[in-house]
Formats: sequence, structure tokens, C-alpha cells
Amino acid sequence: MSRHSAQHGNMPGIHGGRRRHIWPWIVLIVLVVVVGAAGAVATTFYKQAMEVKAHEEKAISLMSGLKGLSGSGTAGISKDTVDSINAVLPQLQSETAAAQQITNGKLWTLASHMPVYGDDITTVRGMTRIVHELATGSIPQLSSTLGTLVNASLTTDDGSLNLDPIAQAATSMKAANEPLQKLVSEYDALPQPKIGKIATAYASGKKQLNAAGTTISELTNALDIIPGFLGSGGAKTYAIMAMTTSEARSSGGLLGSVGVMTTDNGKISIGDFRSNTEYIPYGTGDPTADEQRIFNQWGPLQMSFDMRDLAVYPDTQRSAEGMRAIWQRTPWGAGQNLDGVLMVDPVFLQKMVAINGQVTLSDGRVLDGTNTAEFLLNTVYKDYPVSMQDQYFTEVAVQSISAMFSNISLTKLTQVGQAMSSLAQGRHFSMYSFDEATESSLQSAGFTASTPSDEANPKIGMYITEQNPSKMDWYVHRTTKITRTSCNSDGSQTYHVEYTLSNTLTNAELATLPDYIAGGVQVPSLARGMAVEKMLMYAPAGGSISNITTSGNGTVSVAPKRTTLNGKDVTTTLVLLNPGKSMTYSFDVTTSTKAKSDLGVDQTPMGWENPGVSVDTSACTIGAK
Repeated sequence: MSRHSAQHGNMPGIHGGRRRHIWPWIVLIVLVVVVGAAGAVATTFYKQAMEVKAHEEKAISLMSGLKGLSGSGTAGISKDTVDSINAVLPQLQSETAAAQQITNGKLWTLASHMPVYGDDITTVRGMTRIVHELATGSIPQLSSTLGTLVNASLTTDDGSLNLDPIAQAATSMKAANEPLQKLVSEYDALPQPKIGKIATAYASGKKQLNAAGTTISELTNALDIIPGFLGSGGAKTYAIMAMTTSEARSSGGLLGSVGVMTTDNGKISIGDFRSNTEYIPYGTGDPTADEQRIFNQWGPLQMSFDMRDLAVYPDTQRSAEGMRAIWQRTPWGAGQNLDGVLMVDPVFLQKMVAINGQVTLSDGRVLDGTNTAEFLLNTVYKDYPVSMQDQYFTEVAVQSISAMFSNISLTKLTQVGQAMSSLAQGRHFSMYSFDEATESSLQSAGFTASTPSDEANPKIGMYITEQNPSKMDWYVHRTTKITRTSCNSDGSQTYHVEYTLSNTLTNAELATLPDYIAGGVQVPSLARGMAVEKMLMYAPAGGSISNITTSGNGTVSVAPKRTTLNGKDVTTTLVLLNPGKSMTYSFDVTTSTKAKSDLGVDQTPMGWENPGVSVDTSACTIGAK
């Protein structure tokens, strides 16, 4: 037996029942030996690999115990979060420092240049560096900021929200969040490991870091906009535009009613909600020529652009401008400046109910954090006459929005803030301010929905407007499958996308539904139970969509065609879906050369939080050389 073979055979754990427990880097020892390195080198590398394994496993275990940082806005952040960070921080820093010191050594530098498996060593070195920088930079700063909020009085004597400590915390959170997000992005961009167990460890760390990064980003964004939103610079008046996604419009759904919210130095007052019928006499939202052509002239349902249809625009800014134009013509709005709008749907209200506690309607029905959306999007249309439907939406909206910032604690503040941010990403909630400085903050924080405009964070835009006057979109489920096919030499990426719309209504269910839900009345050519979806398809900013094909048992009434909407290229199409039918749009997407993140989807919201999006990026890694 050769010296190399003997050395291989003498390594502990290669044979027998212990093999499954050996850290995957042991495989690299075999590679070092095979290419002719001395046995002593292999033994040293093995020993160091096991030390790194122990340090990193301990560090990850310590980080996983940080309370409130493992997910998005469910439990919120509390004093326990700060205490758990402070309790583990010294040991966490010690473990990450030891691991990084080892992987910074010459042996690991040399191993990272090995053919084929050198990238695995590069990834391990990157993992140790990034976790150490988090432990010594962002996490201590985060703990300090949250500690300040823990000890602050968040409620004033009159019950309003105390905005001063929140404004101070917002600045500190930004300072902690920016480097944190940079490190998370660097972790995500590390080469995808080839060795299975390294890949598993990398994926586990990626999931945990991204969850924490999302939580902190959501909280940072919310803290940044809350003081201005709640009137730190003076009283503000907002229109609350209540959307029903059961009758889809690009930004959400048909507007059933509009309420008035006034904020002043942390205090919220909710005024009257008025039904859309009260606004109809005061005209339209001043549509552009492009909007007239796409949403009115092209039919089959001709949008009126009165209050009911203001969410037909895929940009919140246009909906807000339309709202202000109508508001200024009304007797109740003519003498009251409108500072901005909030667009909310029942999913947003359901989340607020979950945080604030159940609401009881005037007829005794109790709604909570699990059944509010379904009640407002489907059940109310089955169980109550049309004259009562807006009333129940108003009751839920008034109770849930009024309670958002009352009886506040750090936990509730972070729950509300993170929920506002995450729901804004899904278009269940959107804001627009007519004050330029305030709007700039809202846009930066992601609270103003718009068609794709960020080349670094590419998204396709998929926006739906129901053409059958009905509440059929409760039954239309949409899924998106994104598969990266190449990382191109110019820095762009190419993806294949499959976007599927399915009418889940059965014929048996259809027979029990009133026409108000099933439609097929106002437009005689459209059948009961038929979902008629006008789609707007946007390429990512600086990118393109190509090779569009369709498949399924629905009917493509209008084939995809290119046009422009308010200065942007867009593809429009119309699909008809009878009960049980579905249609898939398949196409290729190429991002901008400036893209730094995976392709995502911005779309008209459905009646639940899950957007139905899956992304497979295994073919290549952004930025990999």
C-alpha cells in the first residue's frame, strides 16, 4: 500500500458507522491527498476542518436562539430579544473569531484554488467571515438600538404614540441594517457548494440569515416612515381606499368605500367611510390617453375610472392622483387638503386583527386573524345583502386601523411595523404621500407600489383586472414558477417563467352562488362563473420578456401584444377561465446587467398572503466567476 493510501486509511471516521457524522470538509482532505500533498498537510487540514466545524456549529446554534429574529413579523421583537442577544454575544463573537482565524490561514487559501472543489473552500471561508462580521458589527448595534426602545416610554399621557424615541431608533436601525443587508447579500452570492453536506450547511445558514435580514429590514423600513405617517411634523389627512381583491384591479381590487384618517403627533382618528356610490357623482380620476385605450377602449369591460376603478392603475401614485382629483370635487373634500392615501385590502385588515385582537360585528359575528379576509372577500357576499356589505367592511376597518398604534409596546410596535412592511411587498397595503420628502421615504422603504423600476432588484410585473363584473377572483389562484437558466457574461441573468391562473370554482359550487359573485349579468357575452382576466405583463427594469407561449384548457381571448402605458413598455393579454379551467403563460426573462438579486414577482394581490411563487436558482450563481 502506498504512503498516500495508508494515510487515507488511517484517518478516523472514514470507514464504519461514524462516516455519516464527519463534517463534509473531510472529503476535501481526500482531494488534497490524491493530488499529491504530504500526509501531514492532509492531517493538519482535517484537524482544522473539524475545529471550524465545531466553532461554526456552536455559532449557528447561538444565533438560532435569538428570539424574534427568525421570521417575519409574527411574534414581534421584545425585551427577550435584547436579553437573548446580550446573553450569547460574547460567546458568539468568540466562536466566530476562532473559525475565521483558522480559515484565513495559508492552508485554506491554497485549498480555495483547487480545481472543481476550491469553490467549496471559498464558500466556507466566506461563511465564517460573514458570520463573524455580523457578530461583531450589526448584531451589537442592533441590540443597542432595540435596548433603547425597550427602555423608552412609547405611549404619551393622552394615549398617543410617543414618536420621539421611534424617530431616534429609526436612525440607529438604518445604521445597523445597511451593513447587515450587505453581508446577507454577500452570503447569498457565495459559490453554490458541490459537496452535499456543505451545500446543506450553506443552505441552512442562508435561510436563517435571510429570515433575520428580512425581519430587520421590515422593522427598519417601518420605523423610518411611522413618525412622518403619524404626524410628527403636523396633522395629516389620508384617504383610506378599501379594496376587494375578489374583483381584481391591477393594484388590488374594486374600491368599495373610502374612509378618512387623520394623524397628529402620534394620534390616529378615523372618520367616516363613504361608499363608492357617494363618490360616483363627482367624476373620474382623470385617466391618461394610454389608460383610456387599455382599460376602456379595449374592453370587454369598459372601466369608468370613477371611484370604483381607481385601483385599475398598477402604480399607487396614479391611484392617489385619481383619488385627489375626485376628493377635491366633493363637498366634504373641497375644503380639506388631502396629504396622501392608504390602499388596504382584507388581508391587511386580517393581519391587524391578528395583532390587535378579534373584532365583533354589529350582528355579533366574531372575526379573528384567521377568518377576516375570507369573510370580507367571499362570505359577506353570500350571507348578506349588498346594502350591508360595505357596513361590515367599515366596522372591521375602523376597529382594526384605530387599534394599530393604541396601547403600544415594543412587541406590538414591531409586529405592526413588520406587518405593514411585509404586506406592502405583497400589495395588500400601499401608501402615497403628496409631500415629496415624505414620498421619497415611502418609496425607499417599499411602501409605495409601482411597476418594476429597480434594475438591481429585478421583478416582473403581473397585474390583473377582472372583466366579468363579479367577485370571481376569490376563486382564481395564481402561481409563478421561476427557473434561472443562465448567468450571462455581461452580468445579466436569464430565467424561464411559468405563470399559471386557475379557476378553482366547481360547477357544483357555481350552482349555489348568487349572480353578485358569479357574474354573467352586466356583460351578456360572459358566462356565470367565468373569470375574465385582463393581464398586464412588465419586464424587469432594464430587462426584457420574450418567447411568450400559452398552454392549458382556458381560452386566450386576446393574444399577448405589446403596447405602452404611461411611458413604459407593457404586454397585454386577455384570458377566459370557466370553472375548473387554467392557463399557463410561459416566457423567458432577461434582467438588467445591473441585477444583484434573484428575479421576483410584483403582482396583483390575491385573498391571502402566500403569493404562490417558487424560484429555482440552482443553475448558476449571480456574480460567480
